Amino acid sequence: MNTNSRIVVITGAAGGLGRVVAHAFGGQGTHLVLVDVPGAPLPASDANQTAVAVNLTDAEATLQALKPVFERIGPASVLCNIAGGFTMGTPVHETPPQTWQQMAEMNVSTLINASRAVVPGMLAAGRGKVVNVAAASATSGKATMGAYVLAKSGVARLTETMALELREQGINVNAVAPSIIDTPANRAAMPDADPKRWVSPAQLAAVIRFLASDDAAAVHGAVIPVVGLS
Repeated sequence: MNTNSRIVVITGAAGGLGRVVAHAFGGQGTHLVLVDVPGAPLPASDANQTAVAVNLTDAEATLQALKPVFERIGPASVLCNIAGGFTMGTPVHETPPQTWQQMAEMNVSTLINASRAVVPGMLAAGRGKVVNVAAASATSGKATMGAYVLAKSGVARLTETMALELREQGINVNAVAPSIIDTPANRAAMPDADPKRWVSPAQLAAVIRFLASDDAAAVHGAVIPVVGLS
């Protein structure tokens, strides 16, 4: 499968899913731009990858961190917006303002700021793929998950909006909507659950890689459920 992805930007690259997505895109002449917060365990930069430590919730810092990278290696072919976060536990009327802000910043602001830094180069090149991470749980309301559902619903609607804005310029924008991902953190948080029913990071990475490939050239604005057996 031709991924047409000489330069692939992956946000949240130090996380459980981000590392697997990076592995899925590695090799075959691809240059990985691995982005995560300062202090995250990113690999050292080498000839095939560039590590970028930046707070993606800061719009100006994101632009300043990524601009010299693209000036040096050229525009990105693929942007995988993996960075995000999850919280739950209180009804809407009891959820503090900082929780609403945190979920919006981690899931929506990171997507917007990374896209602001990456998409102009795609437009200049006349091609590109953007893959976002929504959530299967955010297709409807969920008790005690208001802030997360609101943020991930925003990711889905932004995916559809960006697809309509960019499809005529040779850029595909789509999203995956996973259920529970089989990570060590989720296993620790839900020790009584059956992780065999969850989605493995490798399974999710395979769908992301498909959406970033030439095989998905006719797919625009899709929010694809990736839910395993859950």
